[in-house]
Amino acid sequence: MKKYNLVVIGGGSAGLAAAISAYDKGVKSIIILEKCDYLGGILLQCIHNGFGLHTFKEELTGPEYADRFVRELKKRDIEYRVNSMVINIEKDPLRVEYSNEEEGLVKVEADSIVCATGCSERTRGAIAIPGDRVSGVMSAGLAQKYINVDGYMVGKRVFILGSGDIGLIMARRMTLEGAKVLGVAEIMPYSNGLNRNIVQCLNDYDIPLYLHHSVKRIIGKDKLEKIEVAEVDDNLKFIPGTEKTFDVDTLLLSVGLIPENKLLIKLGAEINRKTKGAVVDENMQTTIPGIFACGNGLHVHDLVDFVTSEGNYVGERVSKYLQGELKSGKSIPIINGESIGYVLPQSVDLDNVKFIKVSFRVTKPFKDAYLKVYQGDTVIRTLKKEYLIPAEMENLIIAKQNLVNDLPIKIEVSLNAWVNMYCMS
Repeated sequence: MKKYNLVVIGGGSAGLAAAISAYDKGVKSIIILEKCDYLGGILLQCIHNGFGLHTFKEELTGPEYADRFVRELKKRDIEYRVNSMVINIEKDPLRVEYSNEEEGLVKVEADSIVCATGCSERTRGAIAIPGDRVSGVMSAGLAQKYINVDGYMVGKRVFILGSGDIGLIMARRMTLEGAKVLGVAEIMPYSNGLNRNIVQCLNDYDIPLYLHHSVKRIIGKDKLEKIEVAEVDDNLKFIPGTEKTFDVDTLLLSVGLIPENKLLIKLGAEINRKTKGAVVDENMQTTIPGIFACGNGLHVHDLVDFVTSEGNYVGERVSKYLQGELKSGKSIPIINGESIGYVLPQSVDLDNVKFIKVSFRVTKPFKDAYLKVYQGDTVIRTLKKEYLIPAEMENLIIAKQNLVNDLPIKIEVSLNAWVNMYCMS
């Protein structure tokens, strides 16, 4: 049985960055296992620009961004397999079982594993839209692949449910391909996409955004013919009398992404109920020693540059783990307080870091908010933010010298110092 210092599961931006970073830190025995027939993950179907501004200080398309990393991978002669599905992970000792057409069923030993498995889209079944079962209803990401990779036009009269970034980008893409996008409905009273995508993908093309609306019914025989859209109340229940009917042949769903973690769940790793990703410490190490997680398989990111940064960090921490440099002392929990949806990491051993970097999302929009970091009843840091929205991940640095004791660290939005911006303009 062949043995590797590091097995990376997933050849998207997170997995590629982690492998390259680990190699540059001295880990030379690495293999990347990718289930698709190419490296780069979702990037290869994202032909719009806007990638790389943080990482390369220039604007690239998704395929161009991926190509930069694939070239760096090949420069280092890092081993990889495509069309290779990881079937199982074992622990004590760590082993990875995968299958492909050329090798059949293969099992390898690993000193460490990075899970960079990405995420999947929620489907119609996941959100239970009532109505007829017809063709023409699909996820926005699938439509993106059909158009940008396979060369198929998916429809001419289109409506989009959900204002996630993929849905917003596809509203523009469909318009540029000649389709008529009749609107975007968002069940929340605010958009779930980045503000730049609202402006560049909807406003610039006069595509209406219906906030606090959802699809009430799908209508058609074999093929999609109409949808019924209605306003919802604060309890997300449809308001009678607000229905609007749209004649469409395509409904694209952009209603959320779910981290893919079946392998970790099967192995018994602790999963965060909010993010659906693994619970990790300051090293992005899961509750199973030697197994790390990063990228959209850990929590959904806004930008691929952030995914890359996290992958770089994980590669560096894997190197330290393999060299026995990560200490195992007392960990301090990091918890989310009022109006914070989740925090990551969920714990920190102060002996392993020079400072604490915490990523988090708020549960609703705020304007002129005050973020407060507590240890017990003591406020150890206050940070004013002009605005906070759920669509944008926030990062907070906490200096070790600011910590007053070993009590849990709690981050919350100050309830006596914010103005609720429930429907942002």
